[in-house]
This record gives sequence, structure tokens and C-alpha cells, in this order.
Amino acid sequence: MSTAMARPSGAIDPTARIHRTAVIEEGARIGAGCTIGPFAVIGPEVTLGPGVTVRPHALLTGWTEIGEGSTVFSFASVGEVPQDLKYRGERTRLVVGARCRIREGATLNVGTEGGGGLTRVGDDCLIMAGAHVAHDVRIGDRLIMANYAAIAGHAELGDDVVVGGLAGIHQFVRIGRGAIVGAGAMVAHDVIPHALVMGSRPVVEGLNLVGLKRRGASREDIAALRAAYDGLARGEGALADRARALAGAAGSPLVAEVAAFILADSSRRILPLE
Repeated sequence: MSTAMARPSGAIDPTARIHRTAVIEEGARIGAGCTIGPFAVIGPEVTLGPGVTVRPHALLTGWTEIGEGSTVFSFASVGEVPQDLKYRGERTRLVVGARCRIREGATLNVGTEGGGGLTRVGDDCLIMAGAHVAHDVRIGDRLIMANYAAIAGHAELGDDVVVGGLAGIHQFVRIGRGAIVGAGAMVAHDVIPHALVMGSRPVVEGLNLVGLKRRGASREDIAALRAAYDGLARGEGALADRARALAGAAGSPLVAEVAAFILADSSRRILPLE
């Protein structure tokens, strides 16, 4: 790897290693200890935090910020304009957190003016090969998004969500914290926190018990959440009424979280519970 070519003062940290064939456009900001491989392209409004690695042939463009210690793999396209016919070239952003891994061929777009102008990915996320994160999406920390999954515009995904390969998340859908979406699922409605979602026309088939245990949930909280799930799935009256009853009697923070999610404003209904 060769050292950085001459750039405006302060734009590239002197400890960064940049291959001689990489294209670093004037205005880009490259942090300490970054590594940029052959034929990578870094646009003029891109900011790389300390220790970011950009592998050969990756494209980073737009008003994009990549957090400390993240890696962008070959042929990923990060920060391109949205796939939205309403987009008119407004100046919008993409912010990716620390220690993320954006694998080969993944695509992440900046936001749109109508969606708040920001696409955000949290810390410690793994976005696997060929996956797509659309405009104005909000993703929490520790997302795992498997190969060729796609998240449409304006969707919101909480912390610790897992999205299986080839799954599709419809625009404006919310996926609650700790939920897991099975491979190939086409999710068009909101998914409650800690849910297990299965099927090409999916339903919630239960709780993500493996994920709850891995994150250290107590037996008492898991038991309370199971009881709450049974009440939501099989109780009488409208789902919102059942959620209000849970919210009023919740002794577990996990149960309270699920009730609050159901009662929050949303343009989508809740994915059916079985």
C-alpha cells in the first residue's frame, strides 16, 4: 500500500494508507489509521472515521459518514442517491456507525427530503453480500442482515434485529428490538419486539427465545413475555385493547416494551401473531 497523495490540509490523516490506484476526491476526510485498497472510490463529501477499511473496488459517495473501525468490502455501493422517483437531488445524508461490516455488493442509499434527509445504521452491524438498505431507513445497533435481504425506504429496525437471507422489509414497516425475520419472508406489517417471524407470507410464530437468552434476559422476564404473547395472540377483543391491558399491568420491562410498540403510532398494522 502506498501513502496518501497530496490533498487539502487536514483532509487525510498522515497515518492513513491509500493505494496509489484509489480515487480520493478533493474534500473527502480520511481518519487516522484508515486503509483504502486498490481502485476504491471515495467521494468529496465522504468522512471516514479512525481505522476504517475500504476494500478494493468499493464505492463511497454522497454525504456519507462511516464510523470508527468499520469495513466496506469490495463492490459495495455506499451513499448513492435513493431509488425513489421523488428524489430531486436534495442534499441528504447516510450515517453508518462504528465497527460495522458492509459486505460485497451491498447497497446503502442516502435519505430523501420527504423522509427526514437521513439514512442511519447503528454500531456493530453486519450487512452481508448483496443486501440493500434504502433511503431514510433507521437501523439500531447489532443488526445482522443476511445475503440479498432488502429493507425498503423509511423502515425502522430496532437493536439486535436479525433479517434472514432474501427477506424483504416493506417501506414504513417497523421491526421491534430483538426480532428475527426468517429467510425469504416478505414483511409488510410491523413486527413486535422479540418476535420470531417465519414464512414467505409471514406470521409471528412465537418469540425469539434464543436471542433473548443470548442477551441475558432473566427466566422471569421470558416467562412474563411468553404469557403476554399468549394473551396477545389468543385473547379476546382488539389487539390494541389487549396491549393497553398489558401496559397497565406489566411488571416486566420486556412486556411493557411490547405493549408500547403495539400502541405507538404507525402507518402499518401489526403482523399477525399465531
